Amino acid sequence: MKAQNLLSDIFGKWAKETVLQIKQLPLSGSSRNYFRISSNSKTVIGVFNTDCKENEAFLSFSAHFFKQKLNVPKILIADIDKNIYLQEDLGDTTLFSLLNVGIKENEIKNIYKQVIDLLPKFQIIAGKQLDYSKCYPRAAFDKQSMMWDLSYFKYYYLKLSNTPFDEQKLEDDFHTFTNFLLQADCNYFLYRDMQSRNIMIYNNSPYFIDYQGGRKGALHYDIASLLFDAKANLSQTLKNELLEYYIETIGKYITINKKEFLRFYNAYVLIRILQAMGTYGFRGLYEKKEHFLQSIPFAVNNLEWLIRSQHIPVKLPELTKVIEHLINSEKSKTKNKLSHTLKVTIQSFSYKKGIPQDNSGNGGGFVFDCRALHNPGKYDEYKSLTGKDKTVIDFIKNQKETDEFLMHVFALVDKSIERYIERDFSDLMVSFGCTGGRHRSVYCAENLSKHIKEKYNISIELIHCERENW
Repeated sequence: MKAQNLLSDIFGKWAKETVLQIKQLPLSGSSRNYFRISSNSKTVIGVFNTDCKENEAFLSFSAHFFKQKLNVPKILIADIDKNIYLQEDLGDTTLFSLLNVGIKENEIKNIYKQVIDLLPKFQIIAGKQLDYSKCYPRAAFDKQSMMWDLSYFKYYYLKLSNTPFDEQKLEDDFHTFTNFLLQADCNYFLYRDMQSRNIMIYNNSPYFIDYQGGRKGALHYDIASLLFDAKANLSQTLKNELLEYYIETIGKYITINKKEFLRFYNAYVLIRILQAMGTYGFRGLYEKKEHFLQSIPFAVNNLEWLIRSQHIPVKLPELTKVIEHLINSEKSKTKNKLSHTLKVTIQSFSYKKGIPQDNSGNGGGFVFDCRALHNPGKYDEYKSLTGKDKTVIDFIKNQKETDEFLMHVFALVDKSIERYIERDFSDLMVSFGCTGGRHRSVYCAENLSKHIKEKYNISIELIHCERENW
């Protein structure tokens, strides 16, 4: 309540208006508290954070990036002594949320290319005049920073997951590894947490948040962080294409030796994944936050690709043995999960004919009313088509409310699937209804089916109740 009162006061001082609503946003992986604050004519994001040095870093970087005309939230007012500040509201749509609403890989690729177009402007252009004395907790991603990350992985992932290792041999590998990483050119701004949850899509452009951990370092780290973002789960083909695009893009700013760049790239991929797994261990295994637990299999898959491809040009025998153990352990867990018999039945239907009956006897699941979405059936050119036809798909997808609707659907259904698996339930039914059962409901059912197939290895039955009338 203290945070809300402080933020209400500073909002009144800045806006010269009374607060009508202040709503706390969901907590993520940090101790920062975010609030959406609204008055008659203004909406902003309020932040309360007791870590003063982190606040100073964020505010300093934000001012610098904004001056450089980079896409970051504008800082509206701050009171450092009270640990609060207000920033521009960029909405709720993140790059990660778009990845989970079934958009095509080509569209995903285009968004990532927009991000990559802007990334060197942070790293190279803005990085030149940045005040690195404001960096927190270190001014550079130096040996100390790297060893902290590797120790984080060791204590919060390996120890908590009971992974066996030789302490001294692993420590020796960590020193060998960091010595190799530091041979790369480390004189650029390293954003530190360049991943899909920290990229907002606002006014059809990517905007960047959560750069308060930035410091001086190598170019490789941020592109590794972006492409190997665990739950973004980009295909290896797309990762390779985007890496090539990034190398071409930075070549517009500096002279780049591609062969030399690639020699270090996968090593930076590895340290980024290990740092992330430390976070998954602390937030997931220790704090029991489900989102972080869900990221572990994706991170292990990335580790397996690195090890199997033999892309690390330095010998790390104990670390390699540890990673092999993690891969085999995760495969064993997955095998046990795959024996599960959960079946998800997804249906599209017409409200004129009534809601489909659940014949499983379980009665568990959801019915989503798609009639709030814009109806293509009102237009002659779409009347004879269905939600499986490209022109209808494009029509529905281009309505701004569609992505948000499906994002909430996916979040609810994912939660139930994971809980049903934990509790050994056998059936879950999800139904989508619209007026005629051929456009909006079909589109949503198809997208949910695709989403579940990509995310879970479970049985899916997709039924379009009005198919015979198409």
